[in-house]
Amino acid sequence: MSNSLLTKKALAHSLKTLMEHVPLNKISVKHLVDDCGLNRQTFYYHFQDIFELLGWIYQTEALESIAQYRSYNTWTDGFYRIFCYIEANKAFCCNTLDSLGRTHLDAYLYEVTNDLIMGVIQELAGGMEVDAEDKRFIANFYTLAFTGLVIQWMRGGMKDDPKVIIGKLSVLIEGNFAKALHQYEKKLS
Repeated sequence: MSNSLLTKKALAHSLKTLMEHVPLNKISVKHLVDDCGLNRQTFYYHFQDIFELLGWIYQTEALESIAQYRSYNTWTDGFYRIFCYIEANKAFCCNTLDSLGRTHLDAYLYEVTNDLIMGVIQELAGGMEVDAEDKRFIANFYTLAFTGLVIQWMRGGMKDDPKVIIGKLSVLIEGNFAKALHQYEKKLS
């Protein structure tokens, strides 16, 4: 592992640790570098500000965890891993949700969910003539619905079992991806 990556991971670990007890808007670069034994110059060599570090954490930690779940048969497992990531990083994610860094959490949820759903749509659309814009529209619709569910679950204290939520979501979605794709395919004819 490169020194640059080790440094970024050290900064990420410090930020996540601090966010367990301190609101994000109260954490300064000085707090962060003091916590991990680095200097400010080292921080600014890697990140413009704490929000960029926050975005990097979501980008690197979460996207890797769902890459293998982008198919129709495994999408529920991918969604479950998103819930698991949030549960395992509860203080970090909830602190982000209640801060100016909320856009990074929203972007993370949107990106991982959209990537997952787009993989399913591409698989189901194999052999169909559906416009790419229509595929993106379908993926966007389901992405926004799912991210809304996750945010509501977080705001509600994460009490509901993710497997129950995903089970209910699965009932709603089963067959609807393919049905929508067939409707859009007819539009091209």
